[in-house]
Amino acid sequence: MSGCLLVRGARQLLTLHGASGPRRGDSLQDLGIIRDGALLIEDGRILEVGPSRRVENLDRARGAREIDAAGRIVMPGFVDCHTQLVWPMPFPTREAAPSDAHWNLLRNSSGKRLESRARQFIDGMVRHGTTSLDSHCGYGLDQRTELKVLRVQARLNRTPADVASSYVNPPEITDARESAPPQYLSWLCSEMLPAIQRKALARFVALRWDESVFTPEQRRRYLGAARSLGFHLKIHGRGCSNSEALRLAVETGAHSVDQRGACANGDSRLLASSGTIAVLLPSCTFACSRRDALAGREMIDAGAAVALASGFSPGAHGTFSMQTVVALACAHLGMTAAEAISAATYNAASAIGSADVAGSLEVGKLADFLILNVTDYRDLGSHFGVNLVHRTVKRGVTVYQEGRVVQP
Repeated sequence: MSGCLLVRGARQLLTLHGASGPRRGDSLQDLGIIRDGALLIEDGRILEVGPSRRVENLDRARGAREIDAAGRIVMPGFVDCHTQLVWPMPFPTREAAPSDAHWNLLRNSSGKRLESRARQFIDGMVRHGTTSLDSHCGYGLDQRTELKVLRVQARLNRTPADVASSYVNPPEITDARESAPPQYLSWLCSEMLPAIQRKALARFVALRWDESVFTPEQRRRYLGAARSLGFHLKIHGRGCSNSEALRLAVETGAHSVDQRGACANGDSRLLASSGTIAVLLPSCTFACSRRDALAGREMIDAGAAVALASGFSPGAHGTFSMQTVVALACAHLGMTAAEAISAATYNAASAIGSADVAGSLEVGKLADFLILNVTDYRDLGSHFGVNLVHRTVKRGVTVYQEGRVVQP
């Protein structure tokens, strides 16, 4: 008997097949749609993709377990490339930024308790279609706490989503470190980053854009130290227009610049000429009532690589639904449904260095996919706050399936 899994009869199979590298311009519109499409899967990876009639007649498909996707959309699992999962309760809110009390809670909370709460968030993400994500830390303020959070994130990996980790420099100078910026920078470069590198606890190092902490020279020193240790770089921008942050990202070859607003005039062209991906967080900006900052059409038209993320953080930014992010991008960023889907799957996977295994449904890649209760992919752009996921599959295993409502 075949050990394969056959997914057949998809009304639209969105493969996102295409050239390697982040999608730009018109390629963002190309979802590689196969009508009445099928997937053949073995050992968690995709063996074949194509029309159902062809795939189901392959020798390897005989005797395979089947999932009937008739009348539904099948697409790659969402990749959420900017989140923060690990926080103690009670969480800080938008009205009350993280304080010493929150940092002390984080410092004093056990790794087991932090992990248990974070798993609840991941389970919610999986139910809404996220199969891979990046989670950042950077609020521990001392080496012991930061490493504790990173170890928690490492244990969360593949249970049931793939979790990559980013380390972000803490947000401000406090009594937990030397108060002068040079000492703070020395602590980061000579102690914190090497400790993370020795334990292989993060893939990325990100610079938190805060003009009150680092001078331009110190930002370059921090990013240079991270690069020399083998980390990939990110910059977490702030505010509506982050021209200086974006230019530094391009100059240093950062993997991505994550920001809440649109580019200033001319910055889109600079992004388009670089390999840096602009990660947009429409749900964060929406929650902060700054909808006027959400004009992102210029980036795409200029040829920049754009990804979408939820920016989920307990208390402060409360949605982890990438379906909601796609709908917000269509409503407020000027993106089409196809562009938003590409940005939330393949380009988001590119932003966390996972495009070789995730973000599209192609032979050899992980079998991470969704079956949705819609008949056309464009419906994703018009459904807000509705969970359309019928089934989430991770590495060929169903990790969530829609259940029936029990009648009283």
